[in-house]
Amino acid sequence: MKNKIVLFLILAIALYLRIIYVDSNPPSLNWDESSIGYNAYSILKTGRDEWNRLFPSIFRAFGDYKLPVYIYTTVVSIAIFGLNTFSVRLPSVLAGVGSGYFTYLLVLELFPSSKNKPIITDPKLLATMAALLVAVEPWSLFLSRAAFEANLAVLFIISGIYFFLKVVNQSINFPNHLQPKVAGYLLLSTTLLGLSVWTYNSARIFIPLFMVVLIILYRKEILVIYRSQKHILYYSLFVILLFFIPMFYQLIKPIGQARYSKIALIDSGAVGQIIESRQNSQLPNIITRLVYNRPTYFIRHLGSNWLDHYNFKFLFFEGGSNYQFSVPGAGVLYTINATFLVLGFITLLKRRDRLTVFILSWFFLSTIPSSLTREAPHVLRASIILPMPMVISAMGLSRVLQLGRRKFMILALLLIYVTVLTFSLVNYWKKYFNSYRKNYSWSWQYGYKQAVDYAKLHYEDYDRIIFTKKYGEPHIFVLVNYPWNPSRYQKDASLIRFNQSNWYWVDRFDKFYFINDWNIPEEEW
Repeated sequence: MKNKIVLFLILAIALYLRIIYVDSNPPSLNWDESSIGYNAYSILKTGRDEWNRLFPSIFRAFGDYKLPVYIYTTVVSIAIFGLNTFSVRLPSVLAGVGSGYFTYLLVLELFPSSKNKPIITDPKLLATMAALLVAVEPWSLFLSRAAFEANLAVLFIISGIYFFLKVVNQSINFPNHLQPKVAGYLLLSTTLLGLSVWTYNSARIFIPLFMVVLIILYRKEILVIYRSQKHILYYSLFVILLFFIPMFYQLIKPIGQARYSKIALIDSGAVGQIIESRQNSQLPNIITRLVYNRPTYFIRHLGSNWLDHYNFKFLFFEGGSNYQFSVPGAGVLYTINATFLVLGFITLLKRRDRLTVFILSWFFLSTIPSSLTREAPHVLRASIILPMPMVISAMGLSRVLQLGRRKFMILALLLIYVTVLTFSLVNYWKKYFNSYRKNYSWSWQYGYKQAVDYAKLHYEDYDRIIFTKKYGEPHIFVLVNYPWNPSRYQKDASLIRFNQSNWYWVDRFDKFYFINDWNIPEEEW
């Protein structure tokens, strides 16, 4: 009963931290959030996206081709609360809270109490601490306060793997008589993991890799299920194919590769670096070509990017370089947990069992998708690593608590830790609501909503209303903040949009004109 009360309080804290002032900090919907919101609104009103496509499985948007699950999820919140900042971000808020809850359940499945001593003192305490860290650590907290598809994918991955572990643990405990609900658990697992690959692109690489790990680690349990209830595996295989065959089919088409083509390691800049390195090389020509080429460039930068995700400078002190995904000068994990993360790794390596392989595989495979792109280490693209840093840190903390031989000593150590953790949270919270909100509002395209409100108020006073493209894609801010009737937009005869440099541009709809500053002829305007 006490554990349930503590868990409820942790989830309440998680919800409070994510939902308080979520409509005003981050200071405005950025262009991706606005695109998600307006496409969801358009689906709700017309069944079509902004490009007039009926219930698409992938959304063209700006030409980045957004995956559909977060957008369709947002349809529900917009139907209830209307089209506004709160409704667009609500699915991510709830996903962050849900991730904490399923982290608690996941840890309990990973650490059956009879098998943990002396490595783990109390699985419920470990699960509680892991859930607490998911609730308050910056990595999860920051991403839960904006409409990030990755955050919803994290929830699907954690919950999907939790239900998978429920199934395999059931096969261990009742090998000759599997309970009927096992079928439901396995179908839930495959469905949730399938949804994740239609929510965020990083999951499309990580989930197939990690599923191979799971099959190898739990092959005996899967064989038990196959022998006792083959139909369960057949149904689950059908669900997997239902999600993954369309995914792979989509990935071989240009629209499936559109997003990666914009962020891939090998681009025109990389080719230029290779050519420059060859020109500056003092080696023989044949050696130069062997050393400086696309494969060697790719492998070198992939390895470097991957290692950078585990740099303590990134994790605990500076965070990422993109200001939309983390607070500058603050790590994605609290500094207090650096020691516990190391101790957790030591604890894992001492076990040398299946659990070690499970956790380390998740921890190290999850950053491969991000490593395949530029701007690594990338907070958002690597976020599917969650909640493993929290789980490993909680394991390290558990080892420290074992130093307390009596209950009051354990409570004292816990109190000290929670106090320092609270100070870390308060310090981060001040930065997030003060300096970050003020100094980095531009990274959220702050000001467009206010400009649209002014344009709406004076709509009848002008024949033409001009927006600059200096701060992003202004048309989407007009559409979402007005909000503009989707049917009217889809049928607008004055709509001017075109594809250039693998990007879709909108120059005009209705009386709104969207122009680069240098293209405005003074004599005409």
